[in-house]
Amino acid sequence: MKLTIPTWLTLLRIMMIPVLVLVFYLPYAWTNFASAAIFGLAAITDWLDGWVARRYEQHSAFGAFLDPVADKLMVAVALFLIVQGHPTPWMAFWAAVIVGREIAVSALREWMAEIGQRAKVRVAMIGKVKTTAQMVALLCLLYSVSPNTPFTDIWMGEPVFHIGDWMLAIAALLTLVSALQYLRAAWPSLREDEKAGRNGAVKK
Repeated sequence: MKLTIPTWLTLLRIMMIPVLVLVFYLPYAWTNFASAAIFGLAAITDWLDGWVARRYEQHSAFGAFLDPVADKLMVAVALFLIVQGHPTPWMAFWAAVIVGREIAVSALREWMAEIGQRAKVRVAMIGKVKTTAQMVALLCLLYSVSPNTPFTDIWMGEPVFHIGDWMLAIAALLTLVSALQYLRAAWPSLREDEKAGRNGAVKK
């Protein structure tokens, strides 16, 4: 299997995950900057691997599989770190909504792919808006909830936290809306499969 440049960038993003966790818990005042920078770099590689793949037509089945996995892993780990750094019920709720939606939509896409209807649940515009809001929120929150750097020691830490907090709530709500859109798009196929299953059972 030949690894393309986009695939190497995706692998780099996955390798950044343990680095993010390690840096987040380092006992230094600068870890908030470093954590946000690592996440920001991962977001840049996410954009870059897609651009390179389209620009130079470096597509591969392995890369297509790995890219969304890397994205979801990075987002989930960042959310877990943020909840640990700021363990409030609302923060945990928004994180659970986002992670739960990713699991549910991934399962739905896999099932739709199995029946040859994957195109019906492709990424919509609201999903892209949600992703943008989510990335901004995670950057702000990683910067402002480091366990070793309290608000009083961070430049603009508290305002940045509130921006991230609101953006995460917006991202979570958009997550629910996009999940409903995916479900609505897949619902006819779900109903048809259910009817086919019942008819098959009756014939037996």
